[in-house]
Amino acid sequence: MSVNTVKMQGSLESKGARVINFSQFRSWQRMKPAIFSGMAKFFPTLEPQHHRFIVAQHMFFTASAAPTGHVNMSPRSTDMFRILGDNAVMYLDRTGSGNETAAHLGINDRLTIMFCAVSGPPLIMRLFGKGRVIHRDSDEFASLLDERFDGNAPLGARQMIRLDFDLVQTSCGYGVPLFEYQGERPQMDAWAKAKGVDGIDDYWREKNQVSLDGFPTGLFETPG
Repeated sequence: MSVNTVKMQGSLESKGARVINFSQFRSWQRMKPAIFSGMAKFFPTLEPQHHRFIVAQHMFFTASAAPTGHVNMSPRSTDMFRILGDNAVMYLDRTGSGNETAAHLGINDRLTIMFCAVSGPPLIMRLFGKGRVIHRDSDEFASLLDERFDGNAPLGARQMIRLDFDLVQTSCGYGVPLFEYQGERPQMDAWAKAKGVDGIDDYWREKNQVSLDGFPTGLFETPG
């Protein structure tokens, strides 16, 4: 059954979507742009309006989980986020109190990245796909650092995370509160500077080698 899509004022959504029955599809790859219950739309790839939306955001979230144990969600700044193509994104991962995402991806490559507008037109966007860790001593890390970050990594950058996705979901975002962006926090750079290279290495060895559930993060693995 087809419906007409109502364009929300100021929204970055696109027109021409239709209601679908998910049971008719065996995989997300076969889905065409669609709307479900008048709220969510699905796309097989990023479209131009999605690129513009991502670039305008200041924060994103990653969600990951191993087959057992805790589910993790982490907020991050988009200053280290890069769009590699219509079905691939990555971010340079800085030191944190834990390293859950890397540990989970070593066991289960499912990864979701979410953006939500906290100012301007309302919208939530999720990218569903498979993630992997790019180790800091690998040729791929060095290549991406040159291509996407002008060869400069902030002190404390421990790895990169890449997501290859086959499903983009957008929804209205009406329930997300409005906030005003004030800037990046200075504490991360100050902490890393105070620690120094050796201090950060010690911190990684103490805090970042296993997850909450004891899964290895592979932080000190030698790239194969």
